[in-house]
Amino acid sequence: MKENLFKKEYLCLIEGILDKKSGKIDLPIARKPGSIIERCIDKNGQNSITVYNVLQEFQGDLKNDIPPFSLVNCILETGRTHQIRVHFSAIGHPLLGDTLYGNPSSLISRQALHSYKISFIHPITKKEQSFSCPLPNDIKLI
Repeated sequence: MKENLFKKEYLCLIEGILDKKSGKIDLPIARKPGSIIERCIDKNGQNSITVYNVLQEFQGDLKNDIPPFSLVNCILETGRTHQIRVHFSAIGHPLLGDTLYGNPSSLISRQALHSYKISFIHPITKKEQSFSCPLPNDIKLI
């Protein structure tokens, strides 16, 4: 099946405040040399495109060591392993709690990434099907 038959949408919390509130991250991704898990930006990697839109910004609380962060909606035009995590880390805004591509967080004990919606055209009825899942509590409570 072709990748673009499915529209996958994610919500994530990223470190910092983006200058551009919406855009496209178009950076090729490859397996990091010497690792079977980690990926990296590599000019010889596979084409990888993430479209994003900032939904909300949080100024944080520097007195309590909580830096600014943002809630971002991401739509994948391609589906590479760790794509959202690698792309946002590459532009200097890793996901909150992502210890592989960013930093641990006092706000969450895992990367703050949630696959919340998938849409596709049903092959028989030709009608759009859409399924969504609410945010888990550990992200909702941040």
